[in-house]
Amino acid sequence: MTSQLQKFDKRSARDMLVGAGLRPTRQRLSLAELLFAKGDRHVSAERLHEEAEKVNVSVSLATVYNTLHQFTEAGLLREVAVEGTKTYFDTNVSDHYHFYMEEEGKVVDIPGGLHVSELPEVPDDMEITRVDVVVRLRQKQN
Repeated sequence: MTSQLQKFDKRSARDMLVGAGLRPTRQRLSLAELLFAKGDRHVSAERLHEEAEKVNVSVSLATVYNTLHQFTEAGLLREVAVEGTKTYFDTNVSDHYHFYMEEEGKVVDIPGGLHVSELPEVPDDMEITRVDVVVRLRQKQN
């Protein structure tokens, strides 16, 4: 039995990019394949850049950042900001929440979800588009 992950390749990446209204450039295709072939995950631009270098994909860190932001704007990724300068990109764009493991610098989905209630009133001409929750964790201090 072949899993869906094993089927994700450049053709899958091309179809996904075209479907999102993005031109399937060589660099976008390579980065999409690296991002989505491993299933749902959270990755920083720096980590994706390292992965690209390991498989000989020639791409600058600036291009990785630009591509991640383009993918986010196209709805292919979800941006998860954990600190002012630390951002992760999530391949799972559904509504869900995250734990941030401070000591590891790692973002993981909260299993089983979380119920958020009592949202604030918003101005009449505005609507809530998304609620982001990041629960920060660290080892207990004895």
